[in-house]
Amino acid sequence: MMPFYIRKSVSAGPFRFNLSKSGIGVSAGIKGLRIGTGPRGHYIHAGRGGLYYRSSIQSGNKNNRSQPSPTISQPTQPQPASYADPDIEMIRVSSASVLEMEDSRFAEILTELKTKQNSTSLRTLLSWIGGGIMAIATLTSGTGGFIFGAVLLAAGFLLGGWLDSFRRTSILLYDLEEETQAAYENVTVAFDTLASCVGKWHIDAGGSVQNIHAWKRNAGAHHVVDKRQTSFSYSLPRVVTSNITPPAIQSGKETLYFLPDFLLVVENGKIGAVAYDNLTIHAQESNFIEDGSVPSDTKIVWHTWKHPNKDGGPDRRFADNYQIPVCRYENIHLTSTNGLNELLQVSRSGVGQPFADAVTTLGRMNGISLNSEILPQLA
Repeated sequence: MMPFYIRKSVSAGPFRFNLSKSGIGVSAGIKGLRIGTGPRGHYIHAGRGGLYYRSSIQSGNKNNRSQPSPTISQPTQPQPASYADPDIEMIRVSSASVLEMEDSRFAEILTELKTKQNSTSLRTLLSWIGGGIMAIATLTSGTGGFIFGAVLLAAGFLLGGWLDSFRRTSILLYDLEEETQAAYENVTVAFDTLASCVGKWHIDAGGSVQNIHAWKRNAGAHHVVDKRQTSFSYSLPRVVTSNITPPAIQSGKETLYFLPDFLLVVENGKIGAVAYDNLTIHAQESNFIEDGSVPSDTKIVWHTWKHPNKDGGPDRRFADNYQIPVCRYENIHLTSTNGLNELLQVSRSGVGQPFADAVTTLGRMNGISLNSEILPQLA
């Protein structure tokens, strides 16, 4: 949990971007350094009138206000990859390629982020050059050459990092009207409640139990899931510097950043965007047979046996038979028309819907609306 606030200025290397009512002001900390050599600053105004974008260093495109409901192509949703088991057929829950997650309303920002992400790291390049010189100098001059090469390597590492701090960075400066700021604060408050759950998981796959033998082995469960722990935090991707630090969810291979204007999706250097009017968030209670450690904040609704009979009693043929708690968890499903498909689980029920409602309200404040649908059946 962290307090929400909007900074009035941010820095990228020697450049400082200041937010004012008229837009972005840019200054350079080194005399004679041209502003055009620095990163572009994107000014995003969000309010009742919708979203308005402006850049500190203009490209060939004219400033424009985003349209509330543009036509967006919908890629073919990939069928979940499934793999068969003699007793359980699992269905994988996975998103389409992040590269398919595009939206014309955020095309300019998204294109720049991808360019920055794919640009060569001068820190890496200069470090390799310095390391090569150090190796050659050591072979030819011994200790003296090693010291010279080590100094050169360190200098290249530091200089490259400094250059990358503004060469490979995009600046996003948000100016939120009072009502929009309140709506975004509500998103962060609801997110803090989610983040405070003791247990947080990403569900990779799920499936239905096919026969009585698998049912007995899985403590009477009709569905099983493959899940792993995940994290909820506040952070920005490497390529973004902003006056707002958004909620972020590590969802499998993807990291989801809930910016004020759209959902930014990052996976292994690939970047995509999901508009809030193309995003579905649905929360649903789930009774989970917890064979591991029970989170301290969860509600235990009943107990079952590790090896039950059809009537629910213990199968006494198993000497290691014992009772297992059934916990009331909550599943949170996030999908979009351009390929997002992620399923999360938290250890407390009743906390997912307030987050979905807050995102819905934020989308409406930006002149867009959020869809709603039921969770898919993993069967």
